[in-house]
Amino acid sequence: MLSLRFPIPIENTLTPLKPSSSGSNNSRSQSHRFSSLCHPKLRTTFPIPANVAVKEQAQTARQLNDCITPSSEENQLPAGLRPELIPKHVAIIMDGNARWARQRGLPASAGHEAGVRSLRGLTELCCSWGIKVLTVFAFSYDNWLRPKVEVDFLMSLFERVISSEMENFAREGIQISVIGDSSKFPKSLQTLISKAEEMTKDNSRLQLIVAVSYSGKYDVVQACRSIVQKVKDDLIQLEDINDNLIEQELETNCTEFPYPDLLIRTSGELRVSNFFLWQLAYTELFFVQKLWPDFGKAEFVEALTSFQQRQRRYGGRDS
Repeated sequence: MLSLRFPIPIENTLTPLKPSSSGSNNSRSQSHRFSSLCHPKLRTTFPIPANVAVKEQAQTARQLNDCITPSSEENQLPAGLRPELIPKHVAIIMDGNARWARQRGLPASAGHEAGVRSLRGLTELCCSWGIKVLTVFAFSYDNWLRPKVEVDFLMSLFERVISSEMENFAREGIQISVIGDSSKFPKSLQTLISKAEEMTKDNSRLQLIVAVSYSGKYDVVQACRSIVQKVKDDLIQLEDINDNLIEQELETNCTEFPYPDLLIRTSGELRVSNFFLWQLAYTELFFVQKLWPDFGKAEFVEALTSFQQRQRRYGGRDS
């Protein structure tokens, strides 16, 4: 489903390769997500016997088929997880890209590209396991204070990923929504976001909400301003203001499920960092030590298992 290539070798934490007993690589153990793993070998300059050529062509065909057809095993819900308890909305604070890169002596940009790879794999798991909404905190409004070279790279990366994946999202039934203050984005990125949202607006398999230049505080402030203006315009009365009205004015009004059931934060940090301050009122929180580029299928299963073991009472008490 996803195809962006990376300039550095990165371990695929979602679908690790399993060694074959014969010592050769089994093409079915390689993820279909990454086209860089699916290129046929370079042709040699000397003649190839006909029987060898046929075998190589058949092997290449199998590899290309694996690239576009996920195995049934990948689509299955892992043992121990109950489908009726799968959260409808999962939100993730994707933290630790720069630290991941620094630990390997790489520039921060390499960590951000590795983070995109983790996001792709997680998006596919959400599609396969019945999660309806995945929200990712990709760039905080406060992150504009970071070095300009890093911010410029992130804006370029957002544009590159949206451009390369837009048609894939449309084909796979994924709706893309972007929330946050887009006024600082390059015009080309603003245009691309509008195009992606329009192209995928009728998709219903999974809604991927990307929070970019987002602030939980400002989200509440802008909702209040909108409501005050409606009061001034006599569209509503002061007595009409309640939780539901505020919910309608928050940026998460783009989804049927505005309140995340589960929030995951990577990198060991134990805070929400100005993200979804209203929406997280009754969200279950899960913190993991792994840095975001190392967050894979095993960690996601652990988070979902923890979620399914909890009792959600929303302030009430079981009789």
